[in-house]
Amino acid sequence: MENEYELLLLSSQICFPTYAVCNKILRRYQPLLKKLDLTYTQYVTMMVLWEKEKIHEKDLVSALYLKANTLTDLLRKLKSKGYIDLYKDEADKRNLVIALTEKGKLLKKRAIDVPKTLAEEHWLSDEEFKQFKTLLFKLLKGDWEK
Repeated sequence: MENEYELLLLSSQICFPTYAVCNKILRRYQPLLKKLDLTYTQYVTMMVLWEKEKIHEKDLVSALYLKANTLTDLLRKLKSKGYIDLYKDEADKRNLVIALTEKGKLLKKRAIDVPKTLAEEHWLSDEEFKQFKTLLFKLLKGDWEK
């Protein structure tokens, strides 16, 4: 007879290994990001800005799958470090624009070592990595707000 509580076993969950793997990955990032004086959330924010150079707050929120209030302190800290400028959109003063500064652009050169270092650790084969990343982005784009 099947255990009626099998669904409550830790080994039956998708959330637990996802959570545990995320923690392991983030702990691996910490010493690398410490050299850049960035938290992980600041780092991924800067990655978006290195790609776009200028972005509306609502688009940054969407790109990072965060809530706007989560970004408020983070953006203030990045501004205080001189990596970004914040200003109101001329076309619509309700919209905040985040722009990369020259200092923020220079940080990109130092940050390239982070993904290079992690890529050298070979947690997965190239094919497994591509499959895993594809599945993660598929889950991210799914409708979880039911």
